[in-house]
Amino acid sequence: MTSLHITLAVVLLGVAAWRDLTTRTIPDTVSLLLAGLGLLVRVAEGWQAAGLSLAVALLLFILLLLAAMRGALGGGDVKLAAAMVLGLSPLQAWDFVQATVLIGGMLGLVYLAGPHLVPRLAPVAGAAFPRRLMAVEAWRLRRCGPLPYGIAIAGGGILALLGLPGH
Repeated sequence: MTSLHITLAVVLLGVAAWRDLTTRTIPDTVSLLLAGLGLLVRVAEGWQAAGLSLAVALLLFILLLLAAMRGALGGGDVKLAAAMVLGLSPLQAWDFVQATVLIGGMLGLVYLAGPHLVPRLAPVAGAAFPRRLMAVEAWRLRRCGPLPYGIAIAGGGILALLGLPGH
């Protein structure tokens, strides 16, 4: 994977994480662009590599879809994770899953502790965007709102693209 491909993938993952944080949605366009980019990279490595990545992505999609049907994930998370895996070798896909689960666990701990740590901020009209975002997240934390798991997926994807330590 060239540095241009990695840069484009990182930008797309950043957009997905940001949108998930701010709106709790991940645009389908981001997942489609990431999938297309990854598939192009794997086809350049050979049809066998592309086919293997497609099989791994399909398996991950099915497993995550089952989790989404039980309410554990959102549909955007399922699509983003499967799209990410399309551009990875099976070993990189495993690294991605491990990193995503680890980051997701840390994110979950933050959201569990959040209601006890975050002050009660009220959104203020005309306030700076970071303050409004913090106020909305504090409100979501107090109401046990959904995790923006796209952040974990993006973090796991970036770590997999840049190469995890030890690989």
